[in-house]
Formats: sequence, structure tokens, C-alpha cells
Amino acid sequence: HLGYRRYPDVVTSIEFERMLSASGPYGGHLVRPSDGRPPRRIAWIQCVGSRDASCNREYCSTVCCTYAIKQAMVAREHVPHELEETIFFMDMRTQGKDFDKFCERAVREGVELVRGRVYEVERNDAGELILKYVDESGVPKRRAFDLVVLSVGFEPSEDVVKLAKKLGVQLNPYGFCQTDPLAPVETSKPGLFVCGAFSGPKDIPETVMGASGAAGSASVLLSPARKSMTVEKEYPPERDVSGEEPRIGVFVCHCGINIGGVVNVPEVVEFAKTLPNVVYAEDNLYTCSQDTQERIKEKIREHNLNRVVIASCSPRTHEPLFQETIREAGLNKYLLEMVNIRDQCSWVHMNDPKRATEKAKDLVKMAVYKARLKEPLKPPTIPVKKSALVIGGGVAGMTAALTLADQGFEVHLVERSGELGGMARRIHETIEGADVRAFLDDLIKRVEEHPLIRVYTHAYIVDAYGYVGNFTTEIMRYRGRSVERIEHGVTIIATGAEEYKPREYLYGKDPRVLTQLELEEEIAKRNPDVVDCDTLVMILCVGSRDAERPYCSKVCCNQAIKNALKLKELKPEMNIYILYRDIRTYGFYELFYREAREKGVVFLRYDPEDKPRVSQVKRDGRHLLRVELRDPVLGEEVAIDADIIALSVPMVPPESAKELATLYKVPLNEDGFFLEAHVKLRPVEFATDGVFLCGTAHAPKSISESIAQAKAAASRAAAVLVKDFLVAEGIVCEVNEDICGGCGICEALCPYGAISVDRERRVAVVNEALCKGCGTCAAACPSGAAQLRGFKRDQISEMIRAALTEV
Repeated sequence: HLGYRRYPDVVTSIEFERMLSASGPYGGHLVRPSDGRPPRRIAWIQCVGSRDASCNREYCSTVCCTYAIKQAMVAREHVPHELEETIFFMDMRTQGKDFDKFCERAVREGVELVRGRVYEVERNDAGELILKYVDESGVPKRRAFDLVVLSVGFEPSEDVVKLAKKLGVQLNPYGFCQTDPLAPVETSKPGLFVCGAFSGPKDIPETVMGASGAAGSASVLLSPARKSMTVEKEYPPERDVSGEEPRIGVFVCHCGINIGGVVNVPEVVEFAKTLPNVVYAEDNLYTCSQDTQERIKEKIREHNLNRVVIASCSPRTHEPLFQETIREAGLNKYLLEMVNIRDQCSWVHMNDPKRATEKAKDLVKMAVYKARLKEPLKPPTIPVKKSALVIGGGVAGMTAALTLADQGFEVHLVERSGELGGMARRIHETIEGADVRAFLDDLIKRVEEHPLIRVYTHAYIVDAYGYVGNFTTEIMRYRGRSVERIEHGVTIIATGAEEYKPREYLYGKDPRVLTQLELEEEIAKRNPDVVDCDTLVMILCVGSRDAERPYCSKVCCNQAIKNALKLKELKPEMNIYILYRDIRTYGFYELFYREAREKGVVFLRYDPEDKPRVSQVKRDGRHLLRVELRDPVLGEEVAIDADIIALSVPMVPPESAKELATLYKVPLNEDGFFLEAHVKLRPVEFATDGVFLCGTAHAPKSISESIAQAKAAASRAAAVLVKDFLVAEGIVCEVNEDICGGCGICEALCPYGAISVDRERRVAVVNEALCKGCGTCAAACPSGAAQLRGFKRDQISEMIRAALTEV
């Protein structure tokens, strides 16, 4: 199909990933399989094996559009010359958090998006691949490329399908696990849970959330047996290195071509060998790989190393791994020093290899000098308060609260309004037909009757302080008539989102212009002005995917199609028009898009540069709403006279998000939604330990996705609450009170709020549980009273004096 296995330069997206990989067949160099030459023109063909009834894969595979854009961006870094890249697509479905911005960035940087359907790929005598396609207006065209990538979708493996059948797990018609939209991690078999792509095509963040969510549901069942079979990991005795001359080992990572493609790694290694106290240095293809981990342990023993420097990627993601490695070799984990020569060097200086190499040497040199001063540390332990605070009483907040309470943890649930339910109170059913109102009523009842959940309504958070395991939050209730203090070990933020109130298309000026949520409420009430009207027009992307709100709200297309199908069910002859930019019915939602078209719903696309126009007109004695737009397919102006107009508007973060972000020291992204610690690895956690997030406070998402993420947040929070003590950071600030003048500079600069000045004693005091050992205080302290624990104080003082003398 489309030349695959007929022409060597037609590859699948997975094969193309391997071609880009440093451990792939071409060592990370992007070349054509047919002749080994770098391509100059690459085409991606979307929806290969997806959205295709001919191969029983009518569903959308969700991730293909975004990964094609990612591959196009990465490919540019692998080819020495300018690359011409074109993506052929039907709808650009970059509906994930910040994915739309990534798509816009790709377009700005030269990736071409062509809306059209490729039907054949041929190879000419010159070795070029000729793509034959029909553009949006129906005109057949031809384009030549050097390499073609087929963006293939997901299907369940035969082995998983066999296993599911043996276990008695119900599958959908395509072989994926059948799940209830209001119980997204549960299978048809009680006690069996599902996560990842087996429950349906999904991206990495959704997969990670689903995995933690499934673990959360399993934990509820297993909580009575918790710790009954726990086995603690045993480490070799820790070597006493006190009094020893530093013997440093340096391990420099190529990280495939992430580092090695820019930085001259062997040159950095040779430089490291010349540095003081370095007795061993080597380079590794992937320092984080299992075999290299074992090699590091061997070299520690072989060369009697007592300090280790790793020059690789981000300590944020990999430092715990390397600390574990040297601890398994008998060294104190704080004798490790990491230096980031990927994010802070090769990635930002990819066009200047020579200077990037020199910078890498400087970074390694600094790490070695710092490692010379390191001393073994024993980190302090912190007791954990066995209760949780959940902020927000919507579906996500209540689900998280129940998932924790059902495991035996006390939960405080705080809601600003006078009732639980959040935005879900305005939703009557899912697009699949699940009864949201009945689900919500049951959820509220279970929360309010649970003996371990205390609900606070009309409650405002006025102050919050503390740290993981030991938070204190003060809430004000009933307009200040009551102030309460809650002590808790973890915090889950589930404050939800609000519906954007549009200023466009006569909304607020004409009662016949509604939002989709308002339309759903009118349908539920069977308002005759709505359910008996002759013509209804829906306009999508109103107030989103624009300069003010450049994100996709993810649920709007499905919500519009859900309402359209319901109206068609009530009055099949109703004329319904949906005006869209891209229809983003990802996953199995694609089936409802197909159903809507089959039932006569008319879809008309518009360009963002030429949005629809709405006016009031009088025709045949009737007052109507006229919608005018230019149809790119027909190339002509179209006018529709409608009785009702429904606007698909985005979710927007509530104003309270800014207040909470300040109180709990957690970040917001530029759109005002809470920013997770890592988009893929830690999608329900903040960089602030002990604070978690879920639901639409994180980003726009469906009820099903909110439920899965809420269970995931509860699962991660339970991992803290189950412990009696937490191990804090070992490298923390210490204050020499004899020379501290209490000037307060450290207090003002500390990014973690770990230092405060005792005004009576005029000395700085460190909260070790909050301190992260960043060294800001030590660098800024004018008297040298603030130092980092774990370093040789006398040597640091000598270095500072030497540096000042040199200056």
C-alpha cells in the first residue's frame, strides 16, 4: 500500500524513528535506504491504516499527527542542508496540551501542511517518489520527494487479544479493551484493570496517567494487605571514604547523537583526564543504559573511585538513577555530581560544535572541582501526616478523594461553591450515551457519606505553608465567619476550569446564540425553540486556537457532534451545519463523526483568516440568524439562515488558579493552566514535592480523562501517605550562627522559602525539609555564613578567597 515494501524509500513512522536513532541502522544519520544519501525532500502521509473502513480501522489513532510533526522537527537536526518537509493530512489533530502550539511552531519553521488525500506513490527513473493526491478542492496533483514516511496507527497485538479472551475481558469491535467512559481504567472483569494503548489509542502523557490510575484502583482493593509482604532492598555496606584523597571517575555520555552529534565527546574525556584527582574517565553511548550502569559499578571497584562525575543529560530526570548506581557500588549517593551537557550545551549550541565542546569541557571542569569538595551525607527523615487535602469538588476532585479515602486515608475536600459537582452539573450524558447526571449524583453521595472524607463548601484557601508530609492550609468559610486550619501530608489541586463566555457572533445580544453547554441544557429540557427548530448552525473554535487563547480545548468537537446527534435523534429532518477548522474526534470518537455525517449533519470548513460572519436578517416574515463563510472546497461564499447558533467555546482556567499557584509555590503555563513537573514522566505531579494535580485544572479534557487522571494523582499521593517517614534532601544549607548577621539576603533570594530570619536572634534559620541544596543562599551570603552541607567548608572558603583575590 502506497509503495511500502515495493520502494525502499517508503518507510513507516516507526522505521523512520529508528532511522533517526543513534542506535538505529544508520547510527543516527538520516539517509535514504536505497542509496545512503541524505534526503532533501521528505513527505509524511497521515491516516495510513486509520480512519479507514476498508481495513476495519475506522477509529483515529490519536497520536499520528503530533508524532509526524515531531519527526519533521527532529529530522531537521539530522540533515546538514536545508530540508523540504511536507505533511499530507485530512484533519490536523494536535489536541493534547500545548500540542497545537508545537504544530504552529513547526509551520513557522518551514514544515508545510497540505490538506489532501494521497492515493498512490510511484517511483520514476530518477529515483524520485511521485505522490499522487487530490487536494481539498478535488483537483488531482503530483509532487516528487526523496523519502516518504507513512504515519501508521495503532492496533492491538494478537497476543493481547488472546490473553484478554482467556481472562474473559470484553473487547470492542477493533480488539481493544472495552471500557465504560465513566470507569476508564476498569475492564468488564472485576479486579482486572487496563491502561495504556490497549484501552484505546493514546499519547504518552495519557498512557502514564492511565497506568497510575489503574494502580490507584488496584490499590483500593489491595490496601488491607498493604505492607504485609514488603521486602526492603538491601545495599552493600557504605564505604567510609573520610580522610581519603579524592579519586574521581568521569563518565561522559554521547546520548546517541543528542550530545555526540554536536559535542566532541572523546575530546571532553581526554580533557577530563587532565583535571585534578581524576583517576579514570571514559565515554559511553548511553550512560543511563543497564549495561553502562553495571560498568560504572565495576570501574568504581576497579579504580577505587570515591567520587563520580556523570556528564550527560538532565539531573532532574536521571540523578536518582545514578545515585542508586553508586550506592549499589558501596558509595554514599551524595558523592555523585551530575553535569548537564545535553539541555544546557549540545541542544542550545547545536550549530556551533566547536564552542559547544569547549563549554562542555568547562562544565565538566566545574563538576570535577565541585566533586573534590563533596563529603558523605546522611539525609534527615521527616514524619508524614496521614491525611490529604483535595482542592476542588468537581468530578476529578471527588474521584481523587474517594480513591484515597477508600484506601484508609483521611481526606479534606475543599470546594469554593456551595455544592459539589463542578462543571459536570451542566453535562447530561457523554457522547457514548453514559448517564452523567446519575453518575454524578452517586459520586456526590459516596463522598458526602464517606466516614473518612470531610467536605468544606463555601470555603476559600487563605494561606498555605509547609512541605511534603507536613502541610498546613488555612481556609475561610461563610464569608469569614469561620477560619479553620487543616494539617495534611499531601495536596491535590483539582480546581477545574470554566466555560469561556464569548464576545463573538452576537452572543449575549441575541438569545438564540448559545454555547454548547447551554445548548445541551436546552436539549435536556426539550425546549421547543431548540429541539423543533428547522436549521441549527454550530461554529467551532470560538475563542480558542487564536492569539489570545492559542490552545485547543480538546472536547469541543466531540461535544458539538454529541449535541448534533441528539438533535437528529429528536428531529431527523433538522438541518444541522457544523463549521470547523479541524475535526478532532480522536480515538474512537471518530465513529461518532462518521455517524453524524451518515445522518445528514453537514460539515463545512473555514480558514482562521476568514472566519464565519453572523448577522440578523428577516426573511419571509421570520427573524433569522444569517451565517456567512467562504467554503474552501467550493471556493465560494455560502450563506445559511439559522434558527439557532451554537458556539463551541474553550475551557479557561479560573481566577483562583493564580492564588493557589502562589500559595503552594507551583507554576502555571502561559495559558493559565497548572504546569506539571514533566509532560511525559510526571504528568500528575508538580516540581513542588507533595503537591499533585488532576482534571481540567491541568488542561482541557473529557470526563473520562479527568477520572483517569484523578485516580493517577491519588495513586501518586498515596505513595507519600503510605510512608511513616520521608527522606529529605541531604545537601542542604547550613548557617554558621557565629558569623551570621541576619541581613535577610538569603531569605529574600531562596526560591523554596526554606530560609527565614529569626528577628530576635538576628540569625538565619534553615528549614531542612524545604531546602533543595541549590546553593543560592551560599552564593549570595556576604559573610559566608551560609554554606552547603556535604562540602569541605575550609576548601570552599579558600576557593572564594582565591577567586576574590584573582578578581
